[in-house]
Amino acid sequence: MSNARYRRWFGLITLSLALAVTPAAASAEALPAEEAFTSEEYTYSYEEYALERNGIALHLDRVAVEDTEPEKNILLVHGLTYSSHEFDIDYEDYSLVRFLAREGYAVWRVDIAGYGRSGEVEDGFMPDSDYAAEDINAAVELITQETGADKLDVLGWSWGTVTSSRFAVKYPEHINKLVLYAPILSGLGDYDVDEDFHYNTWEHAADDFQKDVDGNFDLTITDPVIIEMYCSSCWHYDRDYSPNGGRRDLLVDSSEKLIDTESITVPTLVICGDQDPYLNYDLVNTVTETLPEGSALEVIPGASHAVMIEAPFYQDFQDRVIAYLED
Repeated sequence: MSNARYRRWFGLITLSLALAVTPAAASAEALPAEEAFTSEEYTYSYEEYALERNGIALHLDRVAVEDTEPEKNILLVHGLTYSSHEFDIDYEDYSLVRFLAREGYAVWRVDIAGYGRSGEVEDGFMPDSDYAAEDINAAVELITQETGADKLDVLGWSWGTVTSSRFAVKYPEHINKLVLYAPILSGLGDYDVDEDFHYNTWEHAADDFQKDVDGNFDLTITDPVIIEMYCSSCWHYDRDYSPNGGRRDLLVDSSEKLIDTESITVPTLVICGDQDPYLNYDLVNTVTETLPEGSALEVIPGASHAVMIEAPFYQDFQDRVIAYLED
């Protein structure tokens, strides 16, 4: 999108923000492997790991507090359209990656084939939910080899709950606990997805932010700096197109279940807001009936799909996630 169009779009919502690649968007790509970066009073180590599956290079990185050797590992799995940068918005204490690192974790992120910094795919329908589950398994296999740990925690957001749950059903032996954040438990509505790639726009990237009655961003919910940084990172890392295999999986009739909760055998946290337009709350509110012992449901009043970066709720979200993982 041109700078002029970018200014027009933000002008519609009366935001005046600098047109630049933000520090969050620029930092990770600029860092070579095994480099350190500083945020607040902490310094974090950043490493990238060579990973390939099905002839496609997959981006896998690791963040930890520098000069520590964490015994705990967690893999974060991104949602539909945009890649794993979304977990690390370097503004105040919003970053989920850095929060978990401060809590003593080595935090890993993988980009599914065709997404973000992973290799491109010719067929955008190829990286569907089942394919992505195998990319997740490839990442987990490498993590366990590198760390010597038998198990790690896995957190998926949105479509990432579909992909990570399918991984968990097929490969439970490497999972300690599973976190399904904003789970897409059933189809979002039957729609024929004809194009194998999705055309990305700034407007689409901002769709998950809550709006007021006039259709403008609700700035009591989302800090305008977060909106700019998130959308800048989407433009920077995910560029013009993203694969549509996952979208074709999700856009089916609401009667079709997408996450087989009865087949999940590892303790699972389901966490979400109660204002999320993508969720089937009939299924959400009864989800623990079919999940294994030790599972839990946490619903945050007033929060929506992007609860992890919503000003009134993100710290509550962080606290609930870490309380479950550490219990």
